[in-house]
Amino acid sequence: MEKSFSESYKAAGVDVTAGYKSTELMKKAVQATYTNSVISDIGGFGGLYAPQIKDMKEPILVSGTDGVGTKLKLAFLMDKHDTIGEDCVAMCANDVICTGASPMFFLDYMALGKNIPEKVATIVAGVAEGCKKANCSLIGGETAEMPGFYPIDEYDLAGFCVGVVDKKKIIDNKTIEVGDKVIGLASSGVHSNGFSLVRKVFDINKENLNEYIEELGTTLGEALLKPTKIYVKPILKLIKEVKVKGISHITGGGFYENMPRMLREGVALKIDKNSYKVPAIFNLIAKKGNIPERDMYNTFNMGIGMCVIVPENEVEKAIKILNEAGEEAYLIGEVIEGNKEIIIK
Repeated sequence: MEKSFSESYKAAGVDVTAGYKSTELMKKAVQATYTNSVISDIGGFGGLYAPQIKDMKEPILVSGTDGVGTKLKLAFLMDKHDTIGEDCVAMCANDVICTGASPMFFLDYMALGKNIPEKVATIVAGVAEGCKKANCSLIGGETAEMPGFYPIDEYDLAGFCVGVVDKKKIIDNKTIEVGDKVIGLASSGVHSNGFSLVRKVFDINKENLNEYIEELGTTLGEALLKPTKIYVKPILKLIKEVKVKGISHITGGGFYENMPRMLREGVALKIDKNSYKVPAIFNLIAKKGNIPERDMYNTFNMGIGMCVIVPENEVEKAIKILNEAGEEAYLIGEVIEGNKEIIIK
């Protein structure tokens, strides 16, 4: 590949040698995510993975795909690219574990206006860090230099995750009963949803992103760019010790769109909004944008990034397990009769 160079292609805006340099710079971070199941190396046409499924009777593959969204605009303005990859992994891996599956591997796709190797390597290092937190391997990806399609200082980032679960252990909604309880796991902030509204509310620019906000205890940019929390390890630990009946990843659409996705027909949820403290960033967004409370719960995670449904007699045990795993967990509601409604009071 050292001899692979096209002066004509470079004149059109694509430097293939920059791609080779990016690969070399990211190699160490990518290889740090490898487990014994990875049987290929970076740079091939496909990532090879030997799944550990010998203890499963009926292994079922579970996949999830997503991107980071317009949160990327903040990374561009702040020229900070080291954590945005974690968001990409989180949005996929957190979805996969809602079925009870263990993430196995992840692949990313980055399209950009100009390949700056050091920048690309920084972004991918963030993806690799996310993979380590999600307990999965980064076994491949694609970096596409697309001049004229993207501005030279911008990019898009997406990916997908594949996990596996034994069929008999799939978490579905079939056993959910009236009286079961809802436990919420704290988010790290806005995560990666609602940023089109966030940018409109704050009229985001370089200047106000660097503004220190007393109630946040940090700058606006630092608060908003916090990476999405990855819940894989604590949730998998919980599943092993408690009867988990439903799991919901609170992403775009907030409580009202995501919580019903884990419910069966005939039940609904009653959520106590005073059962935990809503982080200051959401109060600031609501106040600054004059946003009605229902719209806030229909757009943002409001401080709860993931929730699980467990039997009433296992609530205390579940919260203890989650706390010991480093999570802030709260009893936030209960299952009631209804038709997948979410009642927040």
